[in-house]
Amino acid sequence: MYLYGASGHGKVVADILRSKGIVVDGFIDDNADLVSVYGIPVFHTAEMADELIVSIGGNQLRRQIVQRLVTDFPHVAFASAVHSSSIVSPSAIIGKGTVVMGGTVINAEACIGNHCIVNTGASIDHECILGDYVDIAPHSTLCGNVRVGEGSWIGAGSTIIQGVTIGKWCIIGAGSVVTKDIPDGYLAVGNRCKLYKKINQNLL
Repeated sequence: MYLYGASGHGKVVADILRSKGIVVDGFIDDNADLVSVYGIPVFHTAEMADELIVSIGGNQLRRQIVQRLVTDFPHVAFASAVHSSSIVSPSAIIGKGTVVMGGTVINAEACIGNHCIVNTGASIDHECILGDYVDIAPHSTLCGNVRVGEGSWIGAGSTIIQGVTIGKWCIIGAGSVVTKDIPDGYLAVGNRCKLYKKINQNLL
């Protein structure tokens, strides 16, 4: 197993894998000066990798790297990592390349897309649907039937009320309480959450 991205996020993913007895053969990173991180060798090509996780925190950069890998190294398979302390319903779906951190709860029939991050202590309730490349920051709460569009980032400690839809490539500020739908491509903040400005229009 290889991890693309030798940053702090990559170290957390390495911890998850090693705690489950999965050997991390190496990091892959574009920084040519890195040779070893966290006691694990760093490589600068994915040519040798048969299975990997893109362990990059930024949603847009993570998508760019996945797309590049699919084109340049079609033999590579994307794995997922789920911390042993998380509670994941048997009926939930976890997409390829997705990482679920410690202390999370993912309830019945939730569907988590590909290459997502469900961070420490987050709670995703029944029948929520997350698009690809979504990041749910630590200790956020998604009540039942919430939908989060591709590439959106839900800030730490936020609460999304049941039935709300967050559009694509949005940012929800830390500690926000979202009671109404948020359109695609908006930064929204506050309790109650309000639209602040348009962002990421080039990604829509």
